[in-house]
Amino acid sequence: MMPDMLAALGIWNWVVLGLVLLFLELVTPGVFLIWIGFAALVTSLIAFTGLGFIDSWQVQLLLFMVLSVIFVLIGRKYFNPRVQNSDEPLLNRRADQLIGMRTTLEEPIINGHGRARFDDTLWRVTGPDLPAGTTIIVREYHDGLLQVEEVK
Repeated sequence: MMPDMLAALGIWNWVVLGLVLLFLELVTPGVFLIWIGFAALVTSLIAFTGLGFIDSWQVQLLLFMVLSVIFVLIGRKYFNPRVQNSDEPLLNRRADQLIGMRTTLEEPIINGHGRARFDDTLWRVTGPDLPAGTTIIVREYHDGLLQVEEVK
């Protein structure tokens, strides 16, 4: 039944599918359906040319699938938004902004763990055992902990 319906509608299936996909691209986020919509429209154009081998819906479906893959790959290669270098690469990475900063320990480092205040935030720190009030510098951030050492 389904093959008969596909054969009865013929080339117009691809035109309608292509236009529906292009419309869906307008109302959904991202850029993906446009390439599949273009593949459907190109399939309809090739089918309109009347080439003998493209008359069956099976060949048209195969052509559509191949064109979809090709268009998606081309679209991703040439139209994918490039990662742009920011003038503030650490803007939303607060812990990474603290690397190299100095402060004093709010709570002593005992058994490798303590707390230090940066601006209005109390951060967990790790490092050698040090008393509260010691001036420290942040060396790195790893697993939710600022790794610090004493400033000498």
